[in-house]
Amino acid sequence: MPDALRRTSDRRIAAQLDELLAGLGISRLAFCWPHRAEPDLRGWVADWLRRDPRHAAALPVVVAPRRPMVFRQWTPTSTMVADRFGIPHPADGDAIHPELVLVPVNAFDRQGYRIGYGGGYFDRTLATLDPQAMVAGIAYQDAEVPSALPQDHDVPMHWVVTDRGMLDCRPATSRDMHRQAPP
Repeated sequence: MPDALRRTSDRRIAAQLDELLAGLGISRLAFCWPHRAEPDLRGWVADWLRRDPRHAAALPVVVAPRRPMVFRQWTPTSTMVADRFGIPHPADGDAIHPELVLVPVNAFDRQGYRIGYGGGYFDRTLATLDPQAMVAGIAYQDAEVPSALPQDHDVPMHWVVTDRGMLDCRPATSRDMHRQAPP
């Protein structure tokens, strides 16, 4: 994807995230540092943090192979170190329990399943969060596939946010409950 189109697509994803978060009322989210050709949400997250001093953002940190990740607090001034794949994460800081996790996807389907890089870190982490966090996949629309071929251990996403719109993957009963919930 050419750089100019990627920046435009990232702005469109950010606008969709603004719409999603407006209805959720969350104060803690986790996101991912862009790796390879993933959408870049750093500027949007920095802006979200500036909007309200109660907001907190976190990045995932792999603490041990095949173990759940922790989410460590991030600000635009955080000291960063690279993991073994060269992906930056906060060198230290408080662990945060996110209410919403923004997960990058290589591919997604309309049932809310994703294909990542195959390590299983997000599924392991999401399965152990207590209380459970809401999950929004972040992708370019061209990443949609008919089926992500989910496995028993895969944790489905609640939404997929793309440069062309937002897909609500929650079961119909969950969507109805969400609409009826007080603000």
